[in-house]
This record gives sequence, C-alpha cells and structure tokens, in this order.
Amino acid sequence: MGLLSEKVVFITGASSGIGKACAFEFAKEGAALILAARRSEKLRDLEDTLKNNFGIKVHCIQLDVRQLDKVKEAISKFPNEFKKVDILINNAGLARGFSKLYEGDVDHWDEMIDTNVKGLLYVTRFILPGMAERKSGHIINVGSTAGHEAYANGNVYCATKFAVKGLSQSIRLDVLDKNIKVSEVDPGMVLTEFSNVRFSGDEDKVKKVYDGLTPLNPEDVASAILFCATRPGHVNINEIILTPTAQASSTHVYRIK
Repeated sequence: MGLLSEKVVFITGASSGIGKACAFEFAKEGAALILAARRSEKLRDLEDTLKNNFGIKVHCIQLDVRQLDKVKEAISKFPNEFKKVDILINNAGLARGFSKLYEGDVDHWDEMIDTNVKGLLYVTRFILPGMAERKSGHIINVGSTAGHEAYANGNVYCATKFAVKGLSQSIRLDVLDKNIKVSEVDPGMVLTEFSNVRFSGDEDKVKKVYDGLTPLNPEDVASAILFCATRPGHVNINEIILTPTAQASSTHVYRIK
C-alpha cells in the first residue's frame, strides 16, 4: 500500500514534463489519477503505461484549461470513483515569446494569461467547492522563480507567475477554516518542453538556455510536489523554491564555458 493509495489526484498539463513526472511519482504511491492535457494521444500512452506498471485507476480527459465551459463540463462528468478529488495539481502552464513589452505579441500574452492564470482559476473554481464541503483537500500550484523576481524580456510570463503566487496565498486565506492545504512549488530552470514552446522550436535558442549547466529535471520538481502532498495532516508546506545548484536567482546563473 502506497502513501496515497486511497487518494484521488487531479493533474493538469499531464502529458509531458512536470505533469507527466508527477503522474509517475503519485502512481508509485498508489493514488488514483485524473490526467488532463490537450494532447490526447500522449495521455492515452501515459495511461497504458501507468496501469500496466502500477495497477492504479486512471481517468484521462482531453482538456484545454483556457476554456471555461469545457473545464466545467469535464469536471462535472468525472466517474463516481473520481468525483472526490483529494489533491489538485495545477501544473498546466507555458511561456510564449521573449521580447520587450513594447515589442510583444499580444496573442502570446493572451495565451499565457489564459493558461497560467485563468486556467488555474477555472479548474480550482470547480474542484474547490467539493473540498470545502468535505473539509478536506490539497491544492498544489506549480509556479516559478519568475513569480518572485522578474527578468528581462520575461514581462508577461513573469506577471502570470506573480499572479500564481498571489492566488496561492489568497486561496489559503479563503479556505483557512476548511482544513484544506494550499501549497506552491516554484522551480527555476527545468529541462522540459518549456523553452521549445517559448522559442517556437528554435533549437539554437533552446540550447543556449541550458548551455554550461545541469538544469533540474521534471522528476526533481515532481518529488518536491509529492513531498508537499505527503506531510502529516497538521503540516502544510506553503512554498518550495527549487533551482539548479548553478542558479542563484532568475538573473544569476553560473555556466561552465
């Protein structure tokens, strides 16, 4: 029996990167998983792997967290054994573009704000009432060091992650009398699809992000998220900031030349 064998865990952005790593970490502990992402083929492959290797219950949904009606509908149609979500991991997020604000692409801004902020709000809005009614649950938001310190050309992305920090603190206040935990895990440089998405697949730009250092991997972050989720009932981890050893802040990185 794993530490979470009687828990239902809902992970957004589960098809790759940190979300996929979380699926494996929580599967190892026996949790039943709800996995949501836009790429259904990757979700189906992940579902098969998890069921075959861990024998757990998995419910997959193709979902774009930016679409309020779709979020509401998907959550309303959770199978009975998945309706009582114990842990929500708001992981879906992205960066688009890397430019000065006055040169920014408005479509990129909309995508980041709609995913990183409104998507988190939409999912939480329809999961949290059940937790409040049961007086039990845990919200874990994946933020970023960019939510603590802005960096050049990161303007709107940084702003969305500052919003995640503010929302994490605000939700914690809102549910203080409901026995609900709220945690935020804020990684620095992680080797995922993040930079590929930000730079629209420009391999030269992507390579430069991680040149000369060993970044975090998704499993490092998933391990921190699992740590938050497995503390005793009276313990809430409010915030974890984790970076590669070679990264001191958003703007200070040591690279071996």
